[in-house]
Amino acid sequence: MAVALGFVLFAAGFAWGAVLYRPYTVPTSSMTPTIDAGDRVLAERVDGTEVRRGDVVVFKDTSWVTNAFVVKRVVAVGGDTVACCTEGKLTVNGKQIDEPYLPAGTAAEISNFPTVTVPKGRLFLLGDERQGSLDSTAHLTDAAQGTVAQNAVSARVDAVAWPMNGMLERPTGFEALGALSTPGPLRMILTLIVVGGVLVLGGGAYGPVAKRVGGRRSPSRTEPAGAH
Repeated sequence: MAVALGFVLFAAGFAWGAVLYRPYTVPTSSMTPTIDAGDRVLAERVDGTEVRRGDVVVFKDTSWVTNAFVVKRVVAVGGDTVACCTEGKLTVNGKQIDEPYLPAGTAAEISNFPTVTVPKGRLFLLGDERQGSLDSTAHLTDAAQGTVAQNAVSARVDAVAWPMNGMLERPTGFEALGALSTPGPLRMILTLIVVGGVLVLGGGAYGPVAKRVGGRRSPSRTEPAGAH
């Protein structure tokens, strides 16, 4: 029973994960220190309308990079006004944003950029390593002022899978501007896989172990009294 239940949980976890998540390898250091070059991430498949400020997303925009996915952090959504910098901090709708995910000791932006009002249905994105990131600030002269369409987003990064750095934290600096996104069910999926694996291994080992232990405890046969 344990083996059967474990197999069901294990298979269900993998199937659920395969439907909801996609793995991506990040080729550059533009999201350091959150995600380093070469890191393998797990990203939940989402619709662009589900994206919130502070999310790290995967998107494809041919005006940025031809036929390749890009990973950046959303700092402003449609209707927001974003600028940099005020007292060394990024501002969104006039509010200074605390960004603890930036590399220690670095400014919110290497050079100031003009105020941008993000059109409805579009996003303004930055890399966490602002000095070397080719993000929205590198495309300010484009027709869309560096913004990306919501429907260009295919997934939201939930965790760094390799090396195993764990789940990404939702940045609280954007909370005053609206609700943050809710992490996907990755923890639940991993729990199903781990519990299922333990049950399969434990159930499979139970028979041989029980047989060996039972054999050791069996009393030796003795002849009845008076027998010759």
